[in-house]
Amino acid sequence: MSSDLVRLAKRIRGEFDELEIVLLRVKESWESYQRSSDDYYLDSAALNLHGLYNGLERVFELIATTIDESKPNAENWHQALLLQMTEDKPPLRPAVLSRTIYIKLDEYRGFRHVVRNLYTYKFDPKRIQKLVDEVPDLYAQVRIELFAFADFLEHH
Repeated sequence: MSSDLVRLAKRIRGEFDELEIVLLRVKESWESYQRSSDDYYLDSAALNLHGLYNGLERVFELIATTIDESKPNAENWHQALLLQMTEDKPPLRPAVLSRTIYIKLDEYRGFRHVVRNLYTYKFDPKRIQKLVDEVPDLYAQVRIELFAFADFLEHH
């Protein structure tokens, strides 16, 4: 068992300590927006959804560079990296994410792009609400899949 793989497994699990805080901030800022209709809370919910995806993407980059030794570098590298996580890479690793999770995460990846490229006063509250409503279940599933992958790293 490589010490690099054990460190990666620990890093994957550790990242979720941070993501839990971001997930809570998504929930709290959305609830504040619903109570007050204050766009600053809407902006906060959007920014924290962006941060949640970015945290997951950091994990995917670590897996790509540490295990696959190959991270996409084309213009659409964010999308290609997410897709890469669904691929079996024998004998290196199994798929990190299921196709179902990939499809759901791809919506958050796309939203991350919106947050980076749109003025905040143009955010669509209905789209943000959909993402906020779906994120707890998605987060739980992603956590299960990434922790299973971390188990794989520690035992192979």
